[in-house]
Amino acid sequence: CLCVLEDAFTTKLYISRIYRYWTWKGYNIRYQRSGDQGEPVLLVHGFGGNADHWRKNTPSLGARHRAFAIDLLGYGFSDKPNPRSAPPNSLYCFDNWGEQLTDFIQQKVGEPAFVVCNSVGGLAGLQASISAPHLVQGVQCLDISLRGLHVRRQASWQRPMVAAFQRLLRDTPAGRAFFANVATERTVGNILRQAYGRKEAVTEELVQAILRPGLQPGAVDVFLDFISYSGGPLPEDLLSATRVPVSLVWGEADPWEDVNLGRRLFAQLPAVVEFVTLPGVGHCPQDEAPDLVNPLIERFVATYASKKQAAVAAASVSTGSNSSISSGGGGM
Repeated sequence: CLCVLEDAFTTKLYISRIYRYWTWKGYNIRYQRSGDQGEPVLLVHGFGGNADHWRKNTPSLGARHRAFAIDLLGYGFSDKPNPRSAPPNSLYCFDNWGEQLTDFIQQKVGEPAFVVCNSVGGLAGLQASISAPHLVQGVQCLDISLRGLHVRRQASWQRPMVAAFQRLLRDTPAGRAFFANVATERTVGNILRQAYGRKEAVTEELVQAILRPGLQPGAVDVFLDFISYSGGPLPEDLLSATRVPVSLVWGEADPWEDVNLGRRLFAQLPAVVEFVTLPGVGHCPQDEAPDLVNPLIERFVATYASKKQAAVAAASVSTGSNSSISSGGGGM
């Protein structure tokens, strides 16, 4: 079903994109689609984001591809089940989101897709490529999260303090008070201006696109659950395990994820086919610099879709040659 447009601002925001809902494990998942032909591309947001963070990308990509953008479970206008109804960090984690992505590709895309992700969405995309490599042609990560609060990133003396602070936010009223201070137009705007290298990209439209879903029922519980997630994989674990091509794109002005640390940790891993940096761009290149990012997505898709097609053709020729030799030998 098409989502209901609530006001003139939202109508402007959603123009030239169609939003639908998909039922996954009993939950309603919002997604966007643009374009009717070409290699499929699935766009995955980061922490606190949603499909609208790709609003500058889907129309352009939809001219040559079937471009999909999805709200991960708990984010955007997808359902937000209470994390306390399940074991800690079992609903809002990379295993579950990776499964959401592969099920979406299988059920709604209908053929293997390229997955393009921002921030923590990159770990979900990589997890999808590991659990179902036959469904993921390649993964492109824009400023993938280094997961600075992961227990393996913390010094031993920090771990008790970080864990205590996470429990304070998750299990006491302090967490809800903290979220109430964050979920305002002023604070969201300030956070975005901190994260963005191109400050002019932080517009009222963007602030509302990020803030509105954060005011939905259940959003505070998702927020508090995820900031207590210090386990699970690190990006280097997933990048070392995946067997699909991975493109890493990084804003050099990202204040949250250090480009130099990212290069040192990831650039030489076998799956990483390129490490592209964007001068003057911060943590969300797809929104800050779509003029730079959209061509990079197009190039990555074109390169590795072509290589796959060439490999399939070569395998077909080889099989045909082997069949002829075998057949000839059998007739002698």
